[in-house]
Amino acid sequence: MRDGLRWLFASSEGFRCVGAFPNVETALEGLASEPADVLLLDIHLPGMLGSEAVPFIRQRYPRTQVVMLTVYESEDKVFESLRNGAAGYVLKKTPPAELMEAVRDTHRGGSPMSSEIARKVIDELRRSNPPPEPARLTPQERRLLELLAEGFSYQGAGTRMNISVNTVRNYVRSVYDKLQVSTRSEAVGKALRRRLIR
Repeated sequence: MRDGLRWLFASSEGFRCVGAFPNVETALEGLASEPADVLLLDIHLPGMLGSEAVPFIRQRYPRTQVVMLTVYESEDKVFESLRNGAAGYVLKKTPPAELMEAVRDTHRGGSPMSSEIARKVIDELRRSNPPPEPARLTPQERRLLELLAEGFSYQGAGTRMNISVNTVRNYVRSVYDKLQVSTRSEAVGKALRRRLIR
């Protein structure tokens, strides 16, 4: 695989292969004479794992962008590599033309990812940032909204609920905040759409 990639880039216009190394330790030393713009790094290497090596490579060669090139799709390795500073994550089954485009993209400042990896990243982002829960109104806030929907004024709603106008205003502010609205009509409309009130 390494020899094939060396030949692919060495024989392609616009590319130059400055080194091909069997492990991380050799790469860290071998790149000293001419650091690469983009380094393709496998996770499963003898010695230090590629995913663990990314921060060492980035520290010693800060201008070198690291793209993981591997058969591994396991989520822990994907996110470990990206958290450690990898610019992209491409699977070995990627066709040569797409792999070369991934290297170009990285050199231009992009973050290439195989579609399978991109899906894992999106799924993880969705899990870590779940959609906001529906607004939870108190029974008093729901009752107030129902009265406002029926056309009652703050004073009238307060009388029906046996609370002061100031308390009504406090409930209204809370409802506006929870529903993220700024007017009575917006509050009533959103509450009806979400079936918070009938």
